[in-house]
Amino acid sequence: MTRAFLRGLRDSLSIAIGYVPVAISFGLAAIYAGMTPGMAVMTSMLVFAGASQFILASLLAGGGAAASVIGVVLLMNLRHLFYGPAVLTHLGNGQRRLPLPLLAAGLTDEVFATAIARMGRQPAAQREFWYAGLQLGAYLAWVLGTAMGAWFGGDWLQASPLLAQTLAFVLPALFLALLLEMRHLVPSRVLVAAALASALGLCIMPSHAAMMAGMAAGALMALRK
Repeated sequence: MTRAFLRGLRDSLSIAIGYVPVAISFGLAAIYAGMTPGMAVMTSMLVFAGASQFILASLLAGGGAAASVIGVVLLMNLRHLFYGPAVLTHLGNGQRRLPLPLLAAGLTDEVFATAIARMGRQPAAQREFWYAGLQLGAYLAWVLGTAMGAWFGGDWLQASPLLAQTLAFVLPALFLALLLEMRHLVPSRVLVAAALASALGLCIMPSHAAMMAGMAAGALMALRK
């Protein structure tokens, strides 16, 4: 099982490469929003939800009420209602060696996409430990990147303005790579339906709502015979 865990850590490297630049950006955003470096790192340790953390920082900077901040963050993470059952299906129905709350704690968009694409290659009895390693690697990368951004990011951006533009491109590139890896596992009509619904949704609603619309469209298309 240790080997499965280490394989999960190894497979998390592709996520970490995308996470660290975005986490650095969050660390910077948190400092500009008035957080201390310690608060920024603690937020990443406790929340571990990239887009939600950026919204949290912006709402706090704007003096948003606690109830509104919590409400927006919860709405943005409703997509996990889709993620959880899908991952559980791939983990199998055998006896759990690890508690479900632990397996759920590190579930993010990138972890979900990587798990769906690669979990089927793991022996069934080792999937939980592989998945735990995948989550831990992603989590550590996010927290480390936040710390780097909170304490050192400002100096780096002043030294290299081009770095800011590069940071914004890394995570979309990661998602594109994961999509290409999954294209053989999902029918083309499902991908097309999800992409079209997401694109149309972005024209009329916030990005997190458009993502949910895309997920719903993809799920409905997959149910069609």
